[in-house]
Amino acid sequence: MQILRTNRGLAKFFFLSLITFNIYGIVVMSHISTEINQIASKNDGKNTMHYCLVYFIFSWLTLGIVPLIWYNNISSRIGNELIRRKIPYQFNAGTFWGWAFFGSLLFGIGPLVYIHKLMHAMNHLCADYNKQQE
Repeated sequence: MQILRTNRGLAKFFFLSLITFNIYGIVVMSHISTEINQIASKNDGKNTMHYCLVYFIFSWLTLGIVPLIWYNNISSRIGNELIRRKIPYQFNAGTFWGWAFFGSLLFGIGPLVYIHKLMHAMNHLCADYNKQQE
């Protein structure tokens, strides 16, 4: 049995990503892509592409289109899993488009709000998953 992380936060993500030239951010997003597959795959039959493939290969190859689709899909998948597990937290693809994409027009604050909500949603899912594995 693997215990999933529940200690993600915006401040830690932001500052450690800044200090490590985004290596920490890549590692965290890689863990999120792996953990959502572990949490949701047996229920929805889907498999989210690993973040490293998106970041290192498909982002420049498709001029940034695949990362937009990836974030849309993972946000939707996390939102659906929150609903399925009856966790009262609002998160879905609209969160990505509203905060990360269009919110970037708000002096760059929107993407930070999206990351905060993403970390919070994954903390909820991982805590529920850990509780059910006990």
